[in-house]
Amino acid sequence: VRLAESGGGFVQAGGSLRLSCLVSGVTFDDDDVNIGWFRQAPGKSRELISEITTTDGSTYYADSAEGRFTISSDNIKKTVYLQMHSLNPEDTAVYRCAYHDNYCPGHGCWDLYDDWGRGTQVTVSS
Repeated sequence: VRLAESGGGFVQAGGSLRLSCLVSGVTFDDDDVNIGWFRQAPGKSRELISEITTTDGSTYYADSAEGRFTISSDNIKKTVYLQMHSLNPEDTAVYRCAYHDNYCPGHGCWDLYDDWGRGTQVTVSS
C-alpha cells in the first residue's frame, strides 16, 4: 500500500486548502478500507483529525476539525480529499494520510493505522 499526499502550502488565516491523498495497492470497494488524515505540529503529539471508510462513506472528525474540514473519497481515482476552511495558525502542521483495514467499531481507531504517506506541510500565517 502506498499513499502520497499533495496540496499543502502556505495560506493566510481564514483561508482554505484542499489536501489530496492518492492511494495505490488498495481496492476502495473492499470492506473496512479506512483512510485517515493526521497532523503533527512541532512539539505536539500526532492527532487524528478525520477519517473515512471508503466502502460506505462514513466519516469521523475530531473536535478541532468539525465544521471546518470535510473529508471525501473518489473511489474511482482512489483519492481521499481533505477540504479545509477557516484555517488558523493552530492548524499549522505536517499533514499525513494513512490506511488501515482492521475492524474498528465506529471510527476513531487511531492506533490501527499501519501504512502512511510522507506528509505535506500546511503553514497558516496570522
